[in-house]
Amino acid sequence: MTIVGILFFIFGFVTWLNGSLIPFLQIICDLNEFQALLVTFAFYIAYTVMALPMSYLLKRTGYKDGMAIGLAIMVVGALLFIPAAMSANFLVFLLALFILGTGLTILQTASNPYVVLIGPSESAAMRISIMGLINKAAGVLVPIVFTALVLSDLTSFNAESIAQLSEKDREVQIVELSSRLVMPYLFMAAALCGLVALVKLSSLPEIEFEEEDKAEDKLGIMQFPQVVLGSVAIFAYVGIEVIAGDTIGLYGSSLDLENFASFTSYTMMFMVVGYIIGVICIPKYFSQETALISSAIAGGLCTLGAVFGSETSHLISDILWGWTGIQTLPNSLTFVAMMGLAHALVWPAVWPLALQGLGRYTAQGSALLIMGISGGAILPLAFGAIADGAGSLQIAYVLGFACYAFIFFYAIKGHKMRSWK
Repeated sequence: MTIVGILFFIFGFVTWLNGSLIPFLQIICDLNEFQALLVTFAFYIAYTVMALPMSYLLKRTGYKDGMAIGLAIMVVGALLFIPAAMSANFLVFLLALFILGTGLTILQTASNPYVVLIGPSESAAMRISIMGLINKAAGVLVPIVFTALVLSDLTSFNAESIAQLSEKDREVQIVELSSRLVMPYLFMAAALCGLVALVKLSSLPEIEFEEEDKAEDKLGIMQFPQVVLGSVAIFAYVGIEVIAGDTIGLYGSSLDLENFASFTSYTMMFMVVGYIIGVICIPKYFSQETALISSAIAGGLCTLGAVFGSETSHLISDILWGWTGIQTLPNSLTFVAMMGLAHALVWPAVWPLALQGLGRYTAQGSALLIMGISGGAILPLAFGAIADGAGSLQIAYVLGFACYAFIFFYAIKGHKMRSWK
């Protein structure tokens, strides 16, 4: 559990670094909203493109060695950020992100079964929630670390301040800013190398799955609506999770707010609160199904707040945490952050509901759910397209309605379906 927990922390750290990276790259590479969100596309599309190749690799190497290989691939991706930063070349940044996503694909595919199988099946949802807490705790820390290491003395750093510089001064500033990414990614590469050694030398047991009888039926996993629709629910969930976590800094930058690169921490902190509620209350006080229904409804309400909330008033955040001294946010941004609380329990609730009754198809079902992570690649791009078309990031959050509506359908009916008839 400790080793797998460390891996889930790495998932969170690398994944939620994108939220800080997007507005940073938008400025130094002079990108519009759609182009900036290619960061999430390059990262998350790896889950779709590389899922099958990585599953074949796992069959050949086993899960333990597969995790070590995944970490090694991530080392390559982290090191590629160095030439990307030195050249300020957006395409090299995208390649580095794709390689990082590829390494995470094999890590996710290999480590999630450990969480399910490392203990009794009836407590699997509890273990998933604990891993979620670790994952999102990393999401809280990474924007703070990024801001401290990269933007420590640049509280007024934004697109407007860069645009006001002369062409020569602007080039000098961008080169200096880009070079600040080198040391953080060197440290990340070194830490990942250490984890490769940890996994290789650890006593993690190899896990085995039942062989599938390919001649028995042609539909395979597609005959189970609960997992097929569950994969779509994961697609919608990861899409809106990434939108809430990775665009809040972009939105804050567009409003010329200070410390926008750290805003992902707000969304992650609300998600941590949501996971704590899940660990304490499921199934003692309410069921996974009830949690999923509540998440969809709360998410819809937060979407309303994000789309129609004030971009100048800080009333809600003043009430919620203004008394702590932590920077407050405009109401619309606060509702974006609160989406983290709304959908925190979707992942731990969907997995047990989707895998229920699959028997020997459980491994296939897990792979299908992992492929749903590609929502993090596609839906943020749709968000960016809506924002560019409408000329407003705030209006683009209307996309959240579609995501939460499908999650609501799955909670009410989809997970109960056992045939397509």
